[in-house]
Amino acid sequence: MKRLVILGGGESGVGTALLGKAKGYEVFVSDKGTIKEKYKNVLINNEIEFEDEQHTESKILNADIVMKSPGIPDKAPLVKQIRDKGILVISEIEFASKYTNATIVGITGSNGKTTTATLTHHILKQELEVGLSGNIGESFANQILEKNYPNYVLEISSFQLDDIVDFKPHIAVLLNITPDHLDRYDYKFENYINSKFRIALNQTKEDYLIYDADDEVINEWLMLNKIQSTLLPFSLTRVIENGAYLDKENIKITIDNNQIIMPTANLALEGKHNIKNAMAASTVAHLLKIRKQTIRESLENFQGVEHRLEHVLKINKVQYINDSKATNVNATYYALESMDTPTVWIVGGVDKGNNYEELFLFVNEKVKAIVCLGVDNEKLMSTFSNMVDVIIETQSMNEAVKIAYKLAESGDSVLLSPACASFDLFENYEDRGRQFKDAVRNL
Repeated sequence: MKRLVILGGGESGVGTALLGKAKGYEVFVSDKGTIKEKYKNVLINNEIEFEDEQHTESKILNADIVMKSPGIPDKAPLVKQIRDKGILVISEIEFASKYTNATIVGITGSNGKTTTATLTHHILKQELEVGLSGNIGESFANQILEKNYPNYVLEISSFQLDDIVDFKPHIAVLLNITPDHLDRYDYKFENYINSKFRIALNQTKEDYLIYDADDEVINEWLMLNKIQSTLLPFSLTRVIENGAYLDKENIKITIDNNQIIMPTANLALEGKHNIKNAMAASTVAHLLKIRKQTIRESLENFQGVEHRLEHVLKINKVQYINDSKATNVNATYYALESMDTPTVWIVGGVDKGNNYEELFLFVNEKVKAIVCLGVDNEKLMSTFSNMVDVIIETQSMNEAVKIAYKLAESGDSVLLSPACASFDLFENYEDRGRQFKDAVRNL
């Protein structure tokens, strides 16, 4: 009996434990933190051995295979020990994909992957049986065990891609690459770029890579590196013969001389970046033979994603917008770009080596006041204090929202778009977004 050790008792860990047990592995789950009650109960009910608040090395280093949570860095001493012993370390998507013959759509990128994955799933589910998983929702492993869909849309992070071996999506989508998570990649942008391109690592010419042809980083990498996939670029600025492009107000998508045209006038999502997300999702749908009418209707009635430019409330003619999912500078760039009113901007958290320069244009043009929300706001203060008249430090969401309320006048917007990770004051970006919405509703 092969021994499967799982590091991390969260959604992906527990899903992998259940699938592993069903496939005949001896399973052990170990978490250095506390495993949530609901996950503990699942493990107990399924008679799966586990521990939390510790890692017992003797029970881990005898593994045949280790599945580690994407949150655990390779630099962790325990992970080094495991690798030194020659034990294979993989991610959940690598483990789970061995047990399905489904058509997999894998979506990655520094920004927009949740929106694009959710939108792609929204279109496909009108005509296909399809699961949505990966970095989002119910774990891929558990869905394979319980639902066994013939198709999956997976949102995939670079951390998940770092630990694949044979994993191969039939359709890969690479939305963009901007500096993010560099603390996990020795502060070398090229390591992070290579990590993102692992999504196409095992693809053949029978498989597809849909990517942003306006992204210099992606173009450069493709010029210097060989990949097997059939390429389907999308662009806002130039005509694309095989792929998607914007022609005035229409998205035109051509695959093997079969063209469809989608008007952008009634897209549910606003902003240039969302036209790109719509292009990527529609190209996937066109590849999988979804009818044009279905694609068009789905693009027009899609509701968007929680914590991503989510309009919360209007109070005294001030619009409050929750963009807590903006955990890096590039995501905040899109948020500020889409603002068309004077903006009180709530920003801050755990800085991952951010360079705020690309925001200067929008800050000068649109931001009237900045509310810093983090344990350490020094870098924000020194970067932006010359650019805006008012910049204030806060340490709690309630305080930040109350100050923003005082600073905003009729016709303004209050935008939470932190450009940073949330772990200094919040459990995660969802917790941060919910606290923002609660604070706004309590004004």
